[in-house]
Amino acid sequence: MASISNVEVNGLASSIFRSGYPMRSTAPTNEEFTAEVAKIRDSIATGDNSNPHIKRVCTLAQAPGGGHDQFLTGITVNFDLTLSNKAWVEAERYTFLNFISSMSTMHRIAKMDIKNCCNAYTSTIEIENVERLREQYNNIDGEKHPEEKRIAYLDLLYNLPSGFELTAGMTTNYRCLKNIYAQRRNHRLPDWHVVCDWIETLPLAAELITGKTE
Repeated sequence: MASISNVEVNGLASSIFRSGYPMRSTAPTNEEFTAEVAKIRDSIATGDNSNPHIKRVCTLAQAPGGGHDQFLTGITVNFDLTLSNKAWVEAERYTFLNFISSMSTMHRIAKMDIKNCCNAYTSTIEIENVERLREQYNNIDGEKHPEEKRIAYLDLLYNLPSGFELTAGMTTNYRCLKNIYAQRRNHRLPDWHVVCDWIETLPLAAELITGKTE
């Protein structure tokens, strides 16, 4: 099933501090920046949202319209994402959800364990058909029958079911995740439920992304 792993969140404290730039009349010194960002990190670690910078972003993140949540673009998230073919097509619509690198059916489909790569909603008939096509491809001598081998590979690729899953290394930011969460929290695909459940676990997700604060 869909899953997320190997998560790295970067720029959280520094972006929170920079959210206050529109109301500054002078640029911060290196010393001020370092000291204030350190205080923000400590507040995040202890769950203390009384820090004035955190209080500010809690308001900005949930302000309607006007781009007040622009600072969220500086909070970047790198992670490994496993989705079905059906969900990947939808995920690729998000401009700021970018691929770092991904598993490739073009390179490795003939070596993959088809059954274990398919989610629970994929029918046994589809899985058996793809396994048959993979075996058929692997049994063709490419040197003696190059055209037959080429066609067999295309037959294998084009018959992968929607429930076939691949893992990719992704990079995005909190603003994009906020958009994904708003659009996909109640989506019909279970893949998106997994993604949204994970988003809720990110640091300050309730305050900056989901708006689900007590």
